[in-house]
Formats: sequence, C-alpha cells, structure tokens
Amino acid sequence: MYRYDEFDRRFVTGRVEQFRDQVARRLSGELTEEQFRPLRLMNGVYLQLHSYMLRIAIPYGGLNAARLRKLADIAMKYDRGFGHFTTRQNLQFHWVQLKDVPDILSELAEVEMHAIQTSGNCIRNVSADHFAGAAVDEIADPRPYAEILRQWSSLHPEFTYLPRKFKIAVSGSAHDRAAIQVHDIGLQIVRDGAGGLGFTVYVGGGLGRTPFIGRKVRDFLPEAELLGYCEAILRVYNMFGRRDNKYKARIKILIHEAGVDEIRRLVEEEYAQIRGGRLTLPKAELERIAAYFAAPDLADLPERSQAHEQALAADPAYRAWVERNVFPHRRPGHAIATITLKAVGHVPGDITAEQMRVVADIAERYGHDDVRVSHEQNLVLPHLRKDDLPQVFAMLQQAGLASPHAGLITDIIACPGLDYCSLANARSIPVAQRIQERFADLRRQRDIGELKLKISGCINACGHHHVGHIGILGVDRKGEEFYQITLGGSGDENAAIGSIVGRGFSSDDIVDAVEKIVDTYLALRLGPEESFIEAFRRLGEAPFREALYAEAA
Repeated sequence: MYRYDEFDRRFVTGRVEQFRDQVARRLSGELTEEQFRPLRLMNGVYLQLHSYMLRIAIPYGGLNAARLRKLADIAMKYDRGFGHFTTRQNLQFHWVQLKDVPDILSELAEVEMHAIQTSGNCIRNVSADHFAGAAVDEIADPRPYAEILRQWSSLHPEFTYLPRKFKIAVSGSAHDRAAIQVHDIGLQIVRDGAGGLGFTVYVGGGLGRTPFIGRKVRDFLPEAELLGYCEAILRVYNMFGRRDNKYKARIKILIHEAGVDEIRRLVEEEYAQIRGGRLTLPKAELERIAAYFAAPDLADLPERSQAHEQALAADPAYRAWVERNVFPHRRPGHAIATITLKAVGHVPGDITAEQMRVVADIAERYGHDDVRVSHEQNLVLPHLRKDDLPQVFAMLQQAGLASPHAGLITDIIACPGLDYCSLANARSIPVAQRIQERFADLRRQRDIGELKLKISGCINACGHHHVGHIGILGVDRKGEEFYQITLGGSGDENAAIGSIVGRGFSSDDIVDAVEKIVDTYLALRLGPEESFIEAFRRLGEAPFREALYAEAA
C-alpha cells in the first residue's frame, strides 16, 4: 500500500486547514451557498436531501486495518454508525454536519486518507481491479499505475476545471474486474510480442443519461508513455469538450459527435508534441512506486489445507460460502475472499462501524493488513491462508458478513436513490431489499446461477444499471415511481449496454417483473451450465419481453 511522503502530508493537511476556513466563512454567512458550492465539491461534500454527505476517496480501493478503524470511529462520532461503499470504490457518510467536516478530514489525514477530487469537474478517484496483486490471471499489478495516475492528476493545473467529471480505471487481467470500458479512460494492461508491458487504451466510456462503451484508440501503448498519452487525451477533451450543456459535456459525447477516428487523430497529434517534450514515465520512479505494492511475505504452503477441507466436509454453511465467495490465489495454499455487503434485507453497500472493526481485526490477524473495496460495493480480503479460512468465516458469520451469494441475484448493486440523493427521482434501496427477499432462498439463487442485477434511482446511473445483466432504472411519472428494465448489459471485458425491453413497471409490480424474467430464463436455458447472460445473448430479448408484457397484449 502506498505511504504518504512529506509532500503528500503537507498537501492533504494544508487542504484541510484551507477548507476549515471556507466552512467557517460559510457558517458565518460570509459565503453564500452558491459561492461555497464549488469549494465544498472540491472536498467531496454534497448537499443531499436531508443533510450533507461526505465522499471519501479510497484510491484503487485500498484499505488497511487502521483506515477501517478510523472510518468506524468517524461513523460513530460524526454520523449514524455506518458508511456506504459506492461503485467508485469510495465511501460515503450520509449524515454529517457541515461544522464537523473539517474535523473529519483532519482525522482522515491521520491515516493518509482524504476527500479531494471525489467531486467536481476534475479527474476523480482512480479505480482498479479489487483482486490486484493476488489474481491468478493477472498480467501485472494495476495499482502502481493507478497510484502514478493519482499523483499526476491531483490538482493538475490544466485539469482542475474540465468540461465535466473524468474517471479512469485500470485492469491488470484479461478478465476485466474494473469495468474499464465504461470509464472516460480505460486502461487494460497487456504485453506486446516481445513481452514488453503496456496498455490497450479505451476512451469515451460512461453511463448516465447517454451510455456508451469506450472506444479503443490504442492497441498497445508502451508503459513509459502512460502519462504523456493520458495527458494528450485530457488536453484534447479540455480543448474541444462542450461547456455550454452539462448533459453533453462528457468526452463520450465529444467522441460520438466528432467520431473516434478524428479524436484519435487529435490525440496522436497532441501526443507527438508532448512526447517531444519528454513526458515519459521514468523506470526508476515506476520501480519506486511499485515497491509500495510488493506482495506480502506469504508462506510457502501446500495447495491443500486439512483445516479447510475438514470444514468443507463438516459445515454446509462454510461450504456454501467458499463455493461463492472464495477465489483462487496466485500462491499455493492461499485464497481471496469476497465479503458481500448485501445481506438479505439490508441496504446494499452499507456497513456498520462494528462490522468495519471486525473486518479490520480479520485483516490484521489473518490478511496481511490488506482490504479492498470492489466496484460492486463489496469488500475483499486478497491474501488469506486456506488454513485460516474457517476462522475467518466464523468471525464474518458472527458479524453478519458471511452471506454466501457473491455474484448471485441477491448480490445487488444499488445507489442510495431517493432515500438520500437530491438528484434521484425514485427509490432504489427498498426495491433492492424486496428483490432480495423474493429470492432469499439460497438453493434458488444457486440454481439461477450468476446474475448481475443493478439498480439506479435516476438517469445518472450510479447503480450501473446500464451494464447489469438485469438493470433497473427508477423514473418519476407524474409523481409516481416507475421502474424501467434493461436486459443484456455487461461491465466486464465483453462490455455491453443493456436494451430497454418496454414500458416501466410500478413499484408494486417491479419485483414480479424481475421474477418473470428469471423464470423465463430458467425455462429456456440449455442447462444449469448456461448462465443468464449467455442465454440472453443466444435468445435475444424477445422471449423476455413477451413474458413481461403478454397479459397487456
């Protein structure tokens, strides 16, 4: 994990004191809300329906025990005892008081955390694969590159006031667990024919009002040219991105209107000038940053574990958890475990202070002090000994964190929706909870198999509904909440935007509609081995639309 140097500490603590003064002037009335708004947004402070919300940056999803315990302390001292993990690998506190925010930021700085650039028209929190440094299929660890991009983009003088917000994601494996193709810049680590490291570069992905899958602009960008090429993309966007209409200001719209070939030409021209100025990534600096992410000192262990295998044989609950939530590790005798924050009836992505402390204890005792946040609103323990898995499970189970449903229909991604957000026009949390309750039977979930269900409470798509196998979008219709369904979306290496299947459903009818979709899949699949998304791609939307709207016809 990256550790702050003296510059980082001065930078973050200086920003805290600067914002403390700005908050004092707002509270005294010296600043109006209109004047204060851009200042608070630069520090991750939103004004939501019922209170201020603070969004905390978790670069590339990296946490440790000290940071988790600090988040738990803040939740108890300044909020209502819980936090909410987002699809951007951030954490949000939804009930903070403005007067307390400078003190919260000061406490965060003690554990090398901040809220800088978690909002505003700037380069946001850089995200990455939550299995980084542990995955069997990893080509290279994406975190050093994400950290370099974070340092480069923090208060970059050219990119502090972009036409609109800008998001970057990095994947280190062929299987994309970071949803890079729905980011403004998506970077896929690859090797060229000679074995050299570099990146396939995608530009112009994004969801929201007008969803697009990113367009490939470079098959192979050499590792040393990462910053120069990203700077060229940002400069082109800064020059030509629209500023007259915020709904058309994202780089995806620029590419859509100008064409990917023209944008590629402009980027390459800009990059040729930058390259002439020698903006390259020094090997020594890359090695220095990479050293912060060196693999922990993992023991040499046999692949098989007697304690693990005995627990599998004796405990059905443990066996179910391992089958869905535990993944292969690159080192023998080790494993990766996903902690789903989606227990049936709970709010997706929420975690209590007590649960944070349990995860911190586990990470410190068994997990080499390493915890990750995934873009699917879950936590990950990337470095566990198989010998320790039964004890880890027992601790998670006692804390209510051992739901064995990672990737199943109840592992729902959902934004806070109209329960919190001033932009939302429909509730997403109650719908997610009702769907979870309808499909609560674990045997039924396992029979259905992998199914990514995602819900957003408005067109901004913070719940990533566009790339859900089943996506649900809440809309307002004359003061009533209705829910539009999309099918066939995907956020992995086969990224796709889901298709709208027809008119929306009322709040009363949406859960029945989801059940009809699932029942149609079960009736038409070739067998249990054919997943929902595979069946949809084979069948198309017609049979699902017919099942949903047959009675109305």
